[in-house]
Amino acid sequence: MQLADFDIDLFLREYWQRKPLLIRNPWAQWANPLEPDDLAGLACEEEVESRLITQAGTDWAVEHGPLDEARFGDLGDAPWTLLVQAVDHYVAEVAALMAPFRFIPNWRMDDVMVSYATDGGGVGPHFDQYDVFLIQGAGKRRWQIGDLCDEATPLRPHDDLRLLADFTPTEEWVLEPGDILYLPPRIAHDGVAVGEDCMTYSIGFRAPAQRDLIEDWSAHVAEALDEDDRYADPGLARQGNPGEITPEALARLHGMATQALADGAAFARWFGQASSTPKYPQADWRPQEPLSAEDVRDAREDGLPVRRNPASRFLFVRDEGRADALTLFVDGEAFDCEGAAAQFAQQLCAQDELPAEVEDAAVLTLIVALANQGSVTLEPEG
Repeated sequence: MQLADFDIDLFLREYWQRKPLLIRNPWAQWANPLEPDDLAGLACEEEVESRLITQAGTDWAVEHGPLDEARFGDLGDAPWTLLVQAVDHYVAEVAALMAPFRFIPNWRMDDVMVSYATDGGGVGPHFDQYDVFLIQGAGKRRWQIGDLCDEATPLRPHDDLRLLADFTPTEEWVLEPGDILYLPPRIAHDGVAVGEDCMTYSIGFRAPAQRDLIEDWSAHVAEALDEDDRYADPGLARQGNPGEITPEALARLHGMATQALADGAAFARWFGQASSTPKYPQADWRPQEPLSAEDVRDAREDGLPVRRNPASRFLFVRDEGRADALTLFVDGEAFDCEGAAAQFAQQLCAQDELPAEVEDAAVLTLIVALANQGSVTLEPEG
């Protein structure tokens, strides 16, 4: 699945994280991949994150799932919107929508949120801290965009929604089925359904906050430190004023605080594991019985491919010291690979499925490990 007449290099150079872009139906033949009733069914499931947003004038109310099926019959004529997160984890046809955007690194991609709205439905004017591609699946939606926002932008008081206190649109488009609107971070926007049965697929991207990176990395490093490794100053010289913290002491203390944090290789391994950890780990593909290398060979003979779990994230970091070695990260686990296994790992990071035509022992061991943790499957699709 590719986008027609879409210049990836031009997009990255002129639009990515810079300015919005409207792409009118670039699909060879657009077909809405999900029915509204199926989306509503997902919102009723315990393990699926969903929200129902209802409007009364200028007020928005939010209900968090799982929702009762009968709730949809009680909504009346007022505009409402249903939001369901990570639908790509449960519906293969929705997961396929991410393929045209794989020019963005895997670690930056998040999931596909699907919204359904009645006429006039929306979530109010707001801004996001991440990039997003908004694909109009069915019906129509009017998008208005405004200025760039920041932490000082006034918000309306609300417990669940970050609604802009003031919103002045500068551009406006009506999207029809198959149209795509790209929005960079912090652009004010407001999408309102035009007519009934409006469905929008939001492909979002991860953008780690500096504060979170520092907090999480520091906490990880601190867990491995020895409590007995303490400040020491043999050869301490008498100083003129006991109240002074001398430059020598500060340098020693700063070194204690930053030396472990500055380990680039350790950071790479931690980040690979952390960023591949599933956001929604409920999609469990682990086999009922542990697989063996012989099971992989049987799958090959049956013509079955190795298929990735759509809820799993596949990443790798190259070994700086060896051209044929890397570390593969999947679902929070790290796998050190070299040779044929490293080549297979790179292919698996770039493709949703691969033939199980392998004989290399290290590759077989890797496939078995990934299958037994539920990251790949050798079962027939469907």
